[in-house]
Amino acid sequence: MSHNEIILNDDSFLVSETDKRGVITFASDDFCKIAEYDVDELIGKPHNIVRHPDMPKAAFKDLWQTVKKGKVWSGFVKNRSKTGKTYWVYATVYPYKNKDGNDGYISCRTKVASREEIEKYDALYKRMKEEERKK
Repeated sequence: MSHNEIILNDDSFLVSETDKRGVITFASDDFCKIAEYDVDELIGKPHNIVRHPDMPKAAFKDLWQTVKKGKVWSGFVKNRSKTGKTYWVYATVYPYKNKDGNDGYISCRTKVASREEIEKYDALYKRMKEEERKK
């Protein structure tokens, strides 16, 4: 772990809701704390406000293709906080209808279980980003 990394607590549970375009409509206290944003800075912003530049486009293409089919997506995600710190999560994204009957998504994120998982997915995502650059 580096000084530029945030490690979630074992009981951290980051929750956010977005509309069908990925614009944040709800952000839990844990999400705000780890992402280092006030809730007012997140509501109305695209969820990719916390996307780390190391994340390959293909990972999010898979996420969107999955949830738009009405299926649940899960995977490891590297994010970046407001101050530029990295934090890894295991994310599960659920499609749902909000109280107004509109399509939306709920994302629940927890701590990645091990340093080995972080290293494995960091290496995989670096290879995927390199492939994207070659195209």
